[in-house]
Amino acid sequence: MTTATLGQPGRFEIGRVFSNTFGVIGRNIGLCVGLAALFAGLPTLIIRMSTHSQINAMLEPGATPDPSAAFRNSYITIIAGLISFVCTLLLQSALVRATIEDLNGKRPSFGDCIQIAIRFLLPTLAIGILVGLGAGIGLMLLIVPGIILWLGWSMSVPVLIQERRGVFGSMSRSRALTKGSRWSLFGLFLILIIIAMIIQWGILLVLVLFGGIIAEIGAALVQTVVSMVLSIATAVSYVELRQAKEGASIDELAEIFS
Repeated sequence: MTTATLGQPGRFEIGRVFSNTFGVIGRNIGLCVGLAALFAGLPTLIIRMSTHSQINAMLEPGATPDPSAAFRNSYITIIAGLISFVCTLLLQSALVRATIEDLNGKRPSFGDCIQIAIRFLLPTLAIGILVGLGAGIGLMLLIVPGIILWLGWSMSVPVLIQERRGVFGSMSRSRALTKGSRWSLFGLFLILIIIAMIIQWGILLVLVLFGGIIAEIGAALVQTVVSMVLSIATAVSYVELRQAKEGASIDELAEIFS
């Protein structure tokens, strides 16, 4: 078995996170794309297709406002948002498992990753709600505190999956791990988000010329890729933070699963 260590303790390196993120994807392209398509691309496509005709009807020239239709659309939007939220958490949990297994020199399996994601669904859902509420309130009051709170809790799901500390224990552990590295994490996520936005805008400009089903499939493909990269980058960042703080090697992290 190959044991990977991610550099010298004490320093979180963005470049190494990028390198390991795309290394994990390259070595497990079928698995990563498959999980992202299942938990990000497919739900996006279904949601967009289900709301496409309703949106078009509302935008038709001469269409009269229908309060009941507006209520139904709002209801559908809320349900779609909840489904997307749950699927995002499932994807992150599955890819955390896949990333750790890969960096430990093992071959992650589709079934095992899904099993882990489902097993931890309820606590990851609780973490997602708490982080969303806490960071959201911080953003509404003052933008910077909200960002700092989100960065401090950004490793909560990887901690939960890997160290199994429970909801509040994982959030507390995440704050401890990210302390001193939050602006580096901010830079990492900002770069990834800007790249994702550029890709989305570029594809949108092309797809808007075609519209219809082609545009919806294109949007689902973009969501698949973006969600995959962000989830794996988060998992790799967790490993990098563990190594930087504690000098932990990947095999030591993986012992929890043995």
